[in-house]
Amino acid sequence: MPHTRDEILAATGNLTGETIPVHIELHSMQVVLSQPEMRSLLSGANIIAVGNCVCREAERRCDNPLEVCLALDEEARTKISDDGWREIPLEEAMSLLEKTHRRGLVHMAYRRAFSGDPAPREISFVCSCCTCCCVPLNGLRQYDYRDAITESAFAATFNTEACVGCGICASRCSFAAFTMPNGADRASFDPRRCFGCGLCVTTCPSGAIGFVRRQET
Repeated sequence: MPHTRDEILAATGNLTGETIPVHIELHSMQVVLSQPEMRSLLSGANIIAVGNCVCREAERRCDNPLEVCLALDEEARTKISDDGWREIPLEEAMSLLEKTHRRGLVHMAYRRAFSGDPAPREISFVCSCCTCCCVPLNGLRQYDYRDAITESAFAATFNTEACVGCGICASRCSFAAFTMPNGADRASFDPRRCFGCGLCVTTCPSGAIGFVRRQET
């Protein structure tokens, strides 16, 4: 179902986003990075604030943690003064992102975007999103709002022969890039649906899933 940019912005409250895999060193040959890399992004902010995820707080469809949304710079100051968010240091923000990554949440970086903007605005929010409650992710899954969410500069690769069929990747993939067909002894991978969040890479027990820059796929 095609949508115009104005329709997408109206549906997402003038927020556009990109998936950012958290910076976690793996016990393998892979390192999950981001573009811009998460620590670099957050360390470039003058102030970081954390507050409750408004989607999860409203929907209450899962038991994932609420206080996971990060605001940067002017958005952070506004959230602290108007909504009671609290300022946190960089290391606490990184620790929060590692914990939500382990929970299977997708890290999304958002910019406010308005019709007529000459250039993309700076990233102002980093959220840990779930498909249970998150409006942009649910919009992507239900209505294919692919233009509202920018793919990461990285993407998963899959070695079918190394797959042991555990199904962990399928259970963690919010974009249905990995699936476990009924009766199959190995996962199925559709690279066109991969948004590069890295949730599959860090939990594959057999090393069947790797991570490369998207132009290498």
